[in-house]
Amino acid sequence: MPPSTGVAPPDWAALRNKVSLLLPGDSGYDNAKRVFNPAFDGLEPAAIAKCAKPEDVQAAVSAAARRVPIAARSGGHSYAGYSVPDGGLMIDLGGMSSVDVQGDRVVIGAGAKLKDVYATLGAAGRCLPAGSCPSVGIAGLTLGGGIGVLARKYGLTCDHLVSARVVTADGEIRTASADSEPELFWALRGGGGGNFGVVTSFTFRTDPAPSAVSVFSLHFPAGSAKDILAEWQRWLPEAPPELWANVVLSGGSPVGVRISGCHVGDSASLTRLLDKIGGTRMMKQLDYLGAMKYFSGSENRQSFVASSRILGEPADPAKLTSILNGRRGMDLLIDGLGGAVADIAPDATAFWHRKALGSVQIYSQADARNRSAATDSVAEVVSGLGLGGGYVNYIDPALPDWMTAYYGGNATRLKQVAKTYDPDKVFGFAQAVTPD
Repeated sequence: MPPSTGVAPPDWAALRNKVSLLLPGDSGYDNAKRVFNPAFDGLEPAAIAKCAKPEDVQAAVSAAARRVPIAARSGGHSYAGYSVPDGGLMIDLGGMSSVDVQGDRVVIGAGAKLKDVYATLGAAGRCLPAGSCPSVGIAGLTLGGGIGVLARKYGLTCDHLVSARVVTADGEIRTASADSEPELFWALRGGGGGNFGVVTSFTFRTDPAPSAVSVFSLHFPAGSAKDILAEWQRWLPEAPPELWANVVLSGGSPVGVRISGCHVGDSASLTRLLDKIGGTRMMKQLDYLGAMKYFSGSENRQSFVASSRILGEPADPAKLTSILNGRRGMDLLIDGLGGAVADIAPDATAFWHRKALGSVQIYSQADARNRSAATDSVAEVVSGLGLGGGYVNYIDPALPDWMTAYYGGNATRLKQVAKTYDPDKVFGFAQAVTPD
């Protein structure tokens, strides 16, 4: 629980007359506060506002502002559990999950999950590049940038944002776009979830869904991780943007390696690209929706510890593989960037890492019995990688100089946006963008 501030608590009874509100002890409260990672089950919001329209969010923010911490919850995938404000107000956006295709645009409620976004877009023959986990919320993904399997061809999710409806700290509902609140619009495209206001809906530009997306996985002999990582770092930047691939290093003795990815095009074109890197191959040609389903992970809750770094340029393959030697249950996932991501200047949106070769996620399975050990192990691996930067959607409370790591040269401008829209830190949390 946060320390007392001497400020009177919100009038929950009055708010309950305006919004569907759950308090501790209410039926449904325990289920409503649960997020993807069971590690945060012990956090206890003072109240949960289940919002069905922007005016509900407006009422909730106005009631709680400057009294208790406020956090919005969309998919509930914050790696640090920041969408569960202990002793504060959780604004649950799950009731605002509509996906409305309007020609080449789509208007998506902030509570929508990726599986529903893809299903609706696929049925309409439209495409929006986004993530792969089906239960991830569109809101957090977009606000942090939105790295996904189609990023090299179509760019980040935030690159397709046309406008957003936002409840700001003063309780106003604003439209942020290139022509309206342009600085806020800039910040929402990669400036991180939980900052500047609560987005209630997004309007995106979409592309025609590709008729063919060929997916693949490549497996390699034991002991080849170092050589394959070196080859991947040469191979992907030279490939056309239609190809996306990641490389996964799995801790063990020896360290395992596999490559997965997709190609916007037919399997014949993909075959020629894969011939350059080898490996035992699985490959199939799907339509857009089929490919998105192919990459979907489990929706089951998972306990884990994770952090990230940015692969700005090719790294020493020996160092990146040796640090995982003997560490079973830990993976290094390197997602390729470049292509359309790099076509946009680092300061054109708040997402800074435009020129990077890839993002690196350090991921370790952890249950209640071994979470402390997993946390220590991840910290040790991260410090040994010799890489800088970080992806805010893999937010890590232990990341040194996190403001610079996540936002690079955009940090100063983001602080100015916070000064304009949230000078009193209404949406403050441990790693919030604040004016100071």
